[in-house]
Amino acid sequence: MSGFANFAVSFTIISVLSGCLTLYGFGMNTGGPAMIVWGWPLVGMMTLLVGLAMAEVCSSYPTAGGLYYWAAKLAPRNGAAWSWFTGWFNLLGQVAVTAGIDFGAASFINAFLDLQFGFAATPEHTILIFGVVLAVHGLLNTFGVRLVALLNKVSVWWHLIGVAVIVTALVVVPDRHQSADFVFGAFVNNTGWESAFYVGLLGLLLAQYTFTGYDASAHMTEETRGAARSGPRGIVMSIVVSLVAGWVLLLGITFAIQDYDGALNSETGVPPAQIFIDALGSTGGKLLLLIAIGAQLFCGMASVTANSRMIYAFSRDGALPASAFWHRINKRTRTPTNAVWLAAGGAFVLGLPYLWNETAYAAVTSIAVIGLYIAYVLPTLLRLRQGDRFEAGPWSLGRWSRPVGIVAVVWVGFITVLFMLPQVSPVTAETFNYTPVAVLVVLGFAGTWWLVSARRWFTGPKVEGTPEELAAIERELDL
Repeated sequence: MSGFANFAVSFTIISVLSGCLTLYGFGMNTGGPAMIVWGWPLVGMMTLLVGLAMAEVCSSYPTAGGLYYWAAKLAPRNGAAWSWFTGWFNLLGQVAVTAGIDFGAASFINAFLDLQFGFAATPEHTILIFGVVLAVHGLLNTFGVRLVALLNKVSVWWHLIGVAVIVTALVVVPDRHQSADFVFGAFVNNTGWESAFYVGLLGLLLAQYTFTGYDASAHMTEETRGAARSGPRGIVMSIVVSLVAGWVLLLGITFAIQDYDGALNSETGVPPAQIFIDALGSTGGKLLLLIAIGAQLFCGMASVTANSRMIYAFSRDGALPASAFWHRINKRTRTPTNAVWLAAGGAFVLGLPYLWNETAYAAVTSIAVIGLYIAYVLPTLLRLRQGDRFEAGPWSLGRWSRPVGIVAVVWVGFITVLFMLPQVSPVTAETFNYTPVAVLVVLGFAGTWWLVSARRWFTGPKVEGTPEELAAIERELDL
């Protein structure tokens, strides 16, 4: 992969046309326009600090294992334990973000099918489409890294041009737009909670979920030229470009709202789809919906790619049950095909609660944020503890390393607690935020396995990135 292709993977997974749009309805209920518009740059700047801290470490250790390899190398002692738990949190977040992306795509596809063919937007239909989308992405990822890299390059331009087309259409076509007072100041609370401050904080999930997945640039470094510089640049630039493009997109959509309550109560269950149709008419709205769906499908494909590489690296080191099976390389495609299907299958299981829990999608996105960001920040915490002993790579923050790292750690601690809290009142079986349950199950499993068995044999990650090691793998595949 080139440096641009590496950036393209992370930019595609962040995907402002996926995260911003699929959680837009959540934002409309949880803080409304004020939190949608102002929450984005706030979260974006904090995310940039997290990404900068990650990028510095990535420059020193450009390997497919990424975060959990960094934790092993940076820990002053018990490196294997730090690596183990970082890897499990990363695995949880990767699977959840794949579920969130492809479930969001399924919701938008179902909305389009409902509008065009009357295929009702029911939970059963959405789960069916969700399974098909995951299967397609699994199949695409069996054809090799070159095809995926090509599609990711196309995806970058699809996203940038798509945002431009959607925003331009929403600015030019409608006869009426919302006022600046509404867009920048209207606060809406449909959660049942009385505290506006609490609800406003919950509304930050829209932005924070969108800004996930940029660790993909680290996981793809073993397949990237000039990885010690290209990997860090991919992380940082994917956040910066998404920060700008996403804010423009959110402003364009919010100004174009014609009927706020009508969009929220749309039969399709996808408020942006109704906003598009109200602003542009049926045909124009459907065309914008197709642009968004295309971007979401690109995003899900890239997420499965990054997820499978993490699973491959983690199982290569024996950290998953049946590791020998999951890290097997397909001789024909030269990709970790089994890891690809574990990524897709795990994501499908996470999405199934939507059949009986109406807030399940918000929970999946919360799980993605918490799992990924804990894994993102643990190496940064260890790097801070190293101080001057840290050996910086060619991409370094210099004297800014410590203050940036401290703010990143504090922010991640804050959002980890925030997104485990109840999102809707009253709390019932249908509205329960099952994020803490999922996190505790994974943490409990990983912790128990570590104490009972893994601490005796897991020594940390291996690296198969030298020319000799890669040549040996190639010889094995050619047999």
